[in-house]
Amino acid sequence: MIIGTAGHIDHGKTTLVQALTGVNTDRLPEEKKRGITIELGYASMPGPHDQAIAFVDVPGHERLVRTMVAGATGIDFGLLLVAADDGVMPQTLEHLTILSLLKVTQGAAVITKADRCDAIQVQQRVQQVRTLLDSQGLDQFTVWVVSAVTGEGVSELKTHLQQTCASLRPHTAPCEGFRMGLDRVFTLDGIGTVVAGSVTAGSVQVGEALCLSHNPRTVYRVRSVQRHNQAVDLASRGQRCSIGLVGLDRKHVERGMTLCHPSIASLTQRLDVMLQVALSEERPLRSGTQVHLHLGTQDVMAHVAILGAASIAPGEQGLAQLVVPQAPLSAWWGDRLILRDASASRTVAGARVLDVAAPSRYRQTPQRLACLQGLTHTDPEQRLLAQLAHAPMGVQGQQWLTQNGFQSWPFDPASVQRLFYEPKQQWLILQETLQHTQLHVLNVFKAFHARLPDDLGPDASRARRLAAPRMPEALWNDLLSHLVRQAQLSQRNGFYHLPEHAEQLHSADQVVAQRALPMLLQGRFDPPWVRDIAGKSGIPENQVRSVLVRLSRTGEVYQIVKDLFYHPQVVRELAQLAREAHQKEGQVLAATFRDATGLGRKRAIQILEFFDRIGFLRRVGDAHFLRQGASVFDAVTPS
Repeated sequence: MIIGTAGHIDHGKTTLVQALTGVNTDRLPEEKKRGITIELGYASMPGPHDQAIAFVDVPGHERLVRTMVAGATGIDFGLLLVAADDGVMPQTLEHLTILSLLKVTQGAAVITKADRCDAIQVQQRVQQVRTLLDSQGLDQFTVWVVSAVTGEGVSELKTHLQQTCASLRPHTAPCEGFRMGLDRVFTLDGIGTVVAGSVTAGSVQVGEALCLSHNPRTVYRVRSVQRHNQAVDLASRGQRCSIGLVGLDRKHVERGMTLCHPSIASLTQRLDVMLQVALSEERPLRSGTQVHLHLGTQDVMAHVAILGAASIAPGEQGLAQLVVPQAPLSAWWGDRLILRDASASRTVAGARVLDVAAPSRYRQTPQRLACLQGLTHTDPEQRLLAQLAHAPMGVQGQQWLTQNGFQSWPFDPASVQRLFYEPKQQWLILQETLQHTQLHVLNVFKAFHARLPDDLGPDASRARRLAAPRMPEALWNDLLSHLVRQAQLSQRNGFYHLPEHAEQLHSADQVVAQRALPMLLQGRFDPPWVRDIAGKSGIPENQVRSVLVRLSRTGEVYQIVKDLFYHPQVVRELAQLAREAHQKEGQVLAATFRDATGLGRKRAIQILEFFDRIGFLRRVGDAHFLRQGASVFDAVTPS
């Protein structure tokens, strides 16, 4: 369990932590000299069942609220301190607002310095704090009275914290990927660079490979793990730890970065959230407001776009999109964040992340708003089904896992009713949505064939533009593959068509091929043009042209230039002549090739340019050279 302190400056946070743990969390010389906390401090005390209870001691000064937010994010238990002699002060209110907006529902309020006041004044403070907690919806917080000087109430509070720790359920799910926001970075002799923070999700053990989320391609092996100054093999969510990493240069890492498992590395500059405006705000939050976005140990500038409404009133919640125009930040579904105003003088709102791949277009449509409401589900399976109900294009499974922080599926998608799951590409879509999408795609192909009866069919990119221009390319390719496997579509050399259309074309093609191919072969190096074939065969010129173009896509003929096609056998003869010329002279010149073929210079150049185009030759100036290892049988491909 991680406990985070909160409260106004000089209200006894560090002193209480020391009374509970025996550790003075003020470690910097300046902190000890001035007697105030400037940086986050850390301590621990024994908990039940060999567990340890970690403390994150935060500064109380108004100028260090960003540091307080970094320490409060990810805590399990909030410890709000109010000095009996001072009572509720400005940072008391702001820190409590932050705990409320971060949804820290487990906690306690502690009246400190009880030795400085009489019993009546202490009771007044207790009542004042209870009223304050009720106003923030934190009435479940217990209230304690202590004095670190006399020891009053300290042991009772310590017992309460240990009992609370014993009642907490284990955090980590096996499928969660490890991630930890970094709040300390330092170097140790014999170990190298060490990073520390509160484990937000998953677990880590010695020997694993981790990365910084902004650079997932570079991984670092975990050399050591320490938890509360003791070497351990494993650290999990809900614990503070420090990790020694092999190969990580100190200059490449800093506070605010996120250490995670490479499979879940995620960066975003646009995220959709469920946002709650602070009760302390005087006016509604509107689109265009510029804010400081605090997520874990990250602090970036962002601006707000309210979704589905003109504004969100104080104390109310609603959907919003946060846009980070500068450096991207690391975020996953469910992350809690805090928004402070542009001058960083007050807390404006808190939010829970719903989608880290938020769209810039169509973000205000009823379908998108309904999808975001579905993303509020805490159960992963229900959340996915709700998202798919508003995803006519389906979802790419690996992207969904990454965005939700999962290394593997928290449930078996193949066993979920109503869900179609393509395991190889991890494409997911609701069965009823898939049927509707398939029908639409097949109708698009029918219309295409009716409009262009002589065309074999579109390629994958053209078909996507016609049928589903907003579908991600990877999902579109999965859908085409699925339709081909179901024999509802056929694929021929990269072109897709309805099976019955291919049969119609094949019979028509055979008539033209039976008449045209002998003419091309007979013409050898100087075959007839399309118009000549049409005149001799009695077949319309357009039909001859379209059929020969289709045959060129399958390698049954080769198109040299428009309306001029060569028989494959003749192409191989021409390629052999080019190879022989290259072997003899070390290059192929237009004049040499012209003489070898008996053709005119223009036609010789056209054939050589065709060989360049298909990768059999390469042109340098006026000469053509045989590509290393080129074989005409490998190089000649449908044009």
